[in-house]
Amino acid sequence: MRDQGLVRPEAMLSEQPVPYDKPLPRQRLGRLASRVLWFETVESTNDIAASLVAGAPRGPRSVDGVVVVADAQTAGRGRRGHTWFSPPGSGLYVSVVLTPGQAADAVRATALLTIAAGVALAEAIEVATGLPVDLKWPNDLYVSRRKLAGILAEASVAGSSIDAVVLGYGINIGPAAYPPDLANRATSLESELGRPVDRHDVFVETLARLAVRYDDLLAGRFDGILDAWRRRSPSAIGARIQWTTPAGRASAVTAGIDDDGALLVRTGEHIERIVAGEIAWS
Repeated sequence: MRDQGLVRPEAMLSEQPVPYDKPLPRQRLGRLASRVLWFETVESTNDIAASLVAGAPRGPRSVDGVVVVADAQTAGRGRRGHTWFSPPGSGLYVSVVLTPGQAADAVRATALLTIAAGVALAEAIEVATGLPVDLKWPNDLYVSRRKLAGILAEASVAGSSIDAVVLGYGINIGPAAYPPDLANRATSLESELGRPVDRHDVFVETLARLAVRYDDLLAGRFDGILDAWRRRSPSAIGARIQWTTPAGRASAVTAGIDDDGALLVRTGEHIERIVAGEIAWS
């Protein structure tokens, strides 16, 4: 391992200069990035991170904060089996191993992990580039109704408890030849800003803000996370949505999120909670 904590599996790396091969500001990263594994191309950074959890001889907490980053993914994915388009040189594709089960309120910290990550990424993008972004429940970042970034949290479960969570995120940095179904729905930092963006700077800021919000979760500072998410999510109140229920298709108007991160929707005189599922936004 190099002094900056960057582990480079040589068989997996390009001979070209590594885009993240700069010293990491260790003092800003807190619990995160004790090890950072950089790959040129992988199927999925989440899969690599999950294999580290499964193979940790001293248990998941021994790999808490380990980061996997790739220049490209051949099988990147989002929620509910959706593909995450991950071409080389165009995005930031990262997975972080976290163990929110060590928090005093482990159940709530785990439930709010994706919400906290969304806040952290939005804060990081604004710090690194000056571009404000909106959050859309449960795990997306948008600019002008186009998707800029997404989050995928996958739990490692042992018995009835969650050992660790692999938190993956993808951020579109530069323009790319998006597939037809994405061309009108996706955007990138460089497209929005009209100038080049340094991936390393965005990478560092995302880790730094994730470290802060992860500490908030472990310390039980949930109100600050929720308040920050609500401020950045105009669609959380007053937007019309549709989703599938056991009884068929339902529609409602969003009414915020509750203190556990569930989406609240108003159907007539009633407020319902949505904790998962495929949602179509109008």
